[in-house]
Amino acid sequence: MDIPLDYPTLRVIWWGLMGVLLIGFALTDGFDLGVAALLPFVARNDGERRMVINTIAPTWEGNQVWFILGGGAIFAAWPFVYAVSFSGFYLAMFAVLAALILRPVGFKYRSKRPDARWRSAWDWALFVGGFAPALVFGVAVGNVLQGVPFRLDSDLRAFYEGGFFGLFTPFTLLCGLLSVAMLVLHGAAWLTIKAEHGAVRDRARTLGTWAAVAGVALFAAGYAFVAFGGLGFRLDGAADPAGASNPLRVPTVAAPGAWLDNFAAYPWMWIAPALGFGGAILALVGVRAGREWPAFAGSSLSTLGIISTVGLAMFPFILPSSIDPRSSLTVWNASSSHMTLFIMLVVTIVFLPIVLLYTAWAFKVMWGRSSVEALTHNPDLY
Repeated sequence: MDIPLDYPTLRVIWWGLMGVLLIGFALTDGFDLGVAALLPFVARNDGERRMVINTIAPTWEGNQVWFILGGGAIFAAWPFVYAVSFSGFYLAMFAVLAALILRPVGFKYRSKRPDARWRSAWDWALFVGGFAPALVFGVAVGNVLQGVPFRLDSDLRAFYEGGFFGLFTPFTLLCGLLSVAMLVLHGAAWLTIKAEHGAVRDRARTLGTWAAVAGVALFAAGYAFVAFGGLGFRLDGAADPAGASNPLRVPTVAAPGAWLDNFAAYPWMWIAPALGFGGAILALVGVRAGREWPAFAGSSLSTLGIISTVGLAMFPFILPSSIDPRSSLTVWNASSSHMTLFIMLVVTIVFLPIVLLYTAWAFKVMWGRSSVEALTHNPDLY
């Protein structure tokens, strides 16, 4: 069977689609995580807390689909990446899943009893369900940027030689805090749109202001870490983009500062970090001025820019190895077969627009502000 797209093109398309899925998750479920992390701080009584919960209640389950799609895409399109990352980061992934499980349980059980301590405990469980994934996702990205301690033997068996606490270094914690700031800002901007209670919106604007300032400062610190902290990898010689998927066929080397190589070679890529900074500043101005939609647009652009900056800086790397750079996984050596990528692309072209249309329809149907007054007469609210 003749495949209309060549192998290198399909590999790049799937690298881009993986980024789209990650960004889609951050833009949709990201504000859910941010709102949950803000819950104990923006709401002072039970009515306010229920109102805050119901700003995300109609859509949070659907938003998690992007996380599932992202994991599925990695499994199908980049099997080596899936095998190494999900085994090496097993405890971190387990912590994320445990935290995410707290969300549906918290939503369903929180209001089952009128006891204040019962509800407060579940409110803090929801906080953990928002804060912990945001932190761990950022720490994971930081580990990928600095290199993951794994190696492949001649039979392509992966050996992970790191430990759970080794995941937490000054740089990876910085990335984790940047992720928290980014999603808290996104959640605060969402609350200004969806929450009707003025006091809650005012607190969300205050916390969103601090999150925006922290996001700009942490993003700048991350750039300094990459530029002057000795992080980076590059290919050792020319790669064959059409070659077979064998992670050992494209040698790589650790090269301090190499994560900035692509920006020097392709100046248009500076658009991504510009969006990261500019979006956060726009969100800051929006939340301070009480302009809800500019604030949300700014937080969305900042999220898009920060995630895109990481992807563009690393290309063609997906998962570099810190202990054996020759085992690093790239776009050119770790993908599924030519036919597999093509079939997956056809399926994606058919079904991704359906997912997008359904998501847009769901938001349209369930749109509107959440209010304390509605809690007294709407039995469908948490």
